[in-house]
Amino acid sequence: MNGDILLVALIIIGLIGRSHIITTANLRILLVIKLISLDRYLPTIERRGLELGPLFLTMGVLVPFASERITLKDITSMFTTWPGILALIGGAIATYMNGKGLDLLKIDPQLIVGLVIGSIFGIIFLKGIPVGPLMAAGITAFLLKMFTFLYDKIR
Repeated sequence: MNGDILLVALIIIGLIGRSHIITTANLRILLVIKLISLDRYLPTIERRGLELGPLFLTMGVLVPFASERITLKDITSMFTTWPGILALIGGAIATYMNGKGLDLLKIDPQLIVGLVIGSIFGIIFLKGIPVGPLMAAGITAFLLKMFTFLYDKIR
């Protein structure tokens, strides 16, 4: 029953924050699944959702390649312009941070609660887009390192 109340609370927060992602995920999918007693499928949805979410996000990002809106000239500019070079560096740093996030979640899996609540906060109040717990965990790992470093300097 607590799960139902939490889902309803998240729906209300989603409506107040005008977050269609939160409202749709909770109201139209998860709450309905719980109300019609299909709870046994929640672990599958959790596991497959974490797999399919990045799949669809990556497909969306790669559509310009498939639709031939990106040309060979566009690709070569990635290696010859500052924005292109910075994009390459940004992509490399992001994947590195994702790896550090995965390491952190292996060591301290209960952090996922804070990552989920923080993501919901970001979606609703900062108009962010959830792209996955690994990046959030990677940023958390970076912040933990930074605060540990600063704390050790102060002591």
